[in-house]
Amino acid sequence: MRRMALWLLSLIMLFPMVAQAAKKDVGAKETPELQAKEEGKPIMIITAADTIGTGLAEFLSDNLQEASQRRAAAVIIKLDTPGGAVESMRKIVQAIYACEVPVVVYVAPSGARAASAGVMITMAADIAAMAPETNIGAAHPVSMGCDKEPDKVMNEKITNDMVAFAKGVAKRRGRNEAWIEKAVRESVSITANEAVELKVVDLIAKDMDDLINQIDGREVPGKGKLALKGRPRIEIEPSLRIKILKLISDPNIAYILMMIGLAGLYFELSQPGAVLPGVIGAISLILAFFAFQTLPVNVAGILLILLSVIFFILEIKVASYGMLSVAGVLSLVLGSMMLFKGAGSEFQIAWRVLIPTVVLVSGFFIGMVALVVRAHVRRPHTGADGLVGEIGLVKVCQGLEGKVLVHGELWQARFKESVAVGTKVRIEAVDGLVVVVKQVNG
Repeated sequence: MRRMALWLLSLIMLFPMVAQAAKKDVGAKETPELQAKEEGKPIMIITAADTIGTGLAEFLSDNLQEASQRRAAAVIIKLDTPGGAVESMRKIVQAIYACEVPVVVYVAPSGARAASAGVMITMAADIAAMAPETNIGAAHPVSMGCDKEPDKVMNEKITNDMVAFAKGVAKRRGRNEAWIEKAVRESVSITANEAVELKVVDLIAKDMDDLINQIDGREVPGKGKLALKGRPRIEIEPSLRIKILKLISDPNIAYILMMIGLAGLYFELSQPGAVLPGVIGAISLILAFFAFQTLPVNVAGILLILLSVIFFILEIKVASYGMLSVAGVLSLVLGSMMLFKGAGSEFQIAWRVLIPTVVLVSGFFIGMVALVVRAHVRRPHTGADGLVGEIGLVKVCQGLEGKVLVHGELWQARFKESVAVGTKVRIEAVDGLVVVVKQVNG
């Protein structure tokens, strides 16, 4: 056993060196000169038709890095977004800057838009293109996570920071700095034709084939000339992990996860030992809080929802005649409505999700409260207390003592009055292992 342990330890110690040597060998084989001679360098096409959040940022960053490693002919990001989180947008812009192959952002199809944070992503590309009947602009920052509009000084700081960032992006790519400042400060938006005229984007392409034909042969500063004709195209699909990240970043899903989490933990606390509801609740809450960091969360909304749970719990302990339950439902409704208040429509909880969820969760909490209260006031059915009031049959009678059959058991009995064998009696008290009974009249 000692020899085997030493042998395994030696293998473990040698593995990093072997892996490093193999990595160096692979690197030597894939020199830039040899790679440049390859004919099959693909065009990677990534569709980003979603709100900009953590999931989309991870998806684009990972694939831009992969494109650099594969030395792809180009990366085309097909963009259609209403905007989203500023930090996620900055991460995408940084990934575009770091990509070693040409990056093309194509706002498409017709009817699509590059709004808010999508403006910066479009302008950060090596080549920016738009389909006909698309628009770009409205990049004024929206306050995130506030119960009310930020004060004038804070709003000015946020806007100035975004203007400086946007102008830096425009300057790096040689695009219209004056227009991007107006887009941030005044939320102006323009059509595809206007964007080309104002040098916000480079060209208009009716479809993907037209785009590739137009940009083929263009010189990209620092990255060489594009050679795209005849190249294979790879449509990139998000992985399961990215799909999950994007899914839970949806405000409706995040809200439902929070409700499931609170209901699960409440059930576990009120019925200890169930385990499964507590596990599901804890996982749901963690996923919800992960989503909240990418969404414009209103702290007052979360506090009202938590307060509603407290009201439901207090209903069990305090005789409020239903008033605490009413207060709990009211707090839950208000908290749900305020949870993402102050952001654009893409961050709002849909009414078709909010109303059924509030009804179901309120019903769950009230139902649990009713069951607990009923259990507290219900007459015991087991033990000594459970015998009081039950009807028995006299089996043995010796004066004022004898034996009574109750619940299939023969109990020592003490009679309050003389009774005959076979008489029905009601148990009025239990004294140790002796029941005190009285004859049932009628």
